[in-house]
Amino acid sequence: MYKEMLYNDLSGFLTCRFPYKVQKISINAGFTCPNRDGSIGYGGCTYCNNQTFNPAYCHTDKSVTRQLEEGKLFFARKYPEMKFLAYFQAYTNTYGELEELKRKYEEALTVSDVVGLVIGTRPDCMPDDLLDYLEELNQQTFVLVEYGIESTDDNTLKRINRGHTFADAANAIRRTAARGIPVGGHVILGLPGEEKDMLIKQAELLSQLPLTTLKLHQLQLIKGTRMAGEFEKAPETFHLYTADEYIDLVIDYVEHLRPDLVLERFVSQSPKELLIAPDWGLKNYEFTDKVKKRMRERNAWQGKYYKS
Repeated sequence: MYKEMLYNDLSGFLTCRFPYKVQKISINAGFTCPNRDGSIGYGGCTYCNNQTFNPAYCHTDKSVTRQLEEGKLFFARKYPEMKFLAYFQAYTNTYGELEELKRKYEEALTVSDVVGLVIGTRPDCMPDDLLDYLEELNQQTFVLVEYGIESTDDNTLKRINRGHTFADAANAIRRTAARGIPVGGHVILGLPGEEKDMLIKQAELLSQLPLTTLKLHQLQLIKGTRMAGEFEKAPETFHLYTADEYIDLVIDYVEHLRPDLVLERFVSQSPKELLIAPDWGLKNYEFTDKVKKRMRERNAWQGKYYKS
């Protein structure tokens, strides 16, 4: 990592793999999760309301093809020559019978200008027969599997009702990477009980895994979630970062990450009508600009304190 680059971003990663501009289109393919349907638990993760990241075109009453076509129209107004990655985002997109999964993935790949898949899932929902299929598919088109890690602390994972351990996540990441499939990870910074020292250790632990990409999101309290109820009863158990506090936390975290990890994003934006807190009034690109500015002020860069 050259200091002048500050950090590895997603656009650079995609530019190295595609000779054209590429945009992800989110899909809700009608899956559920094993911690919702009783397989391992009920109610889902305590922070989760999937409405927070489903675009208007992304509904289960529409086919995979229709969602992609409507998503293409949304983005192509600005970039008519753009190509697309079908992003199976909502819930657990490897939780189903193999033939059903293959049908939905392959339907997405038949849509014109779709040049690959990004598959969001849980680390306890990746059987070997599906990995066999994805390994073969990855030799034909771009495939990235994105695992919800959320935390490296098992006590936190239990508290937020994830239904898996960090060891499960590490195992799934290693198994997937061993097949030559790019692997993404997703973590939430600011979960109850996780202070800065724990999060810096988290960055160091994640850097030991064969991750290709990593998403960081701030903790958001969303209406209708169990975590929102917990906050109402005991707000003192939460630390809701101000934007400036979170910017410095992100930079401290990034300085301890492996230099070649691709950082997809630092924040998430939930619809205002669903968001309880924190409401920073910043769009994603505005926040990213502030991070870059602060990194230059601090002479910070990705991997500055990384120890292999």
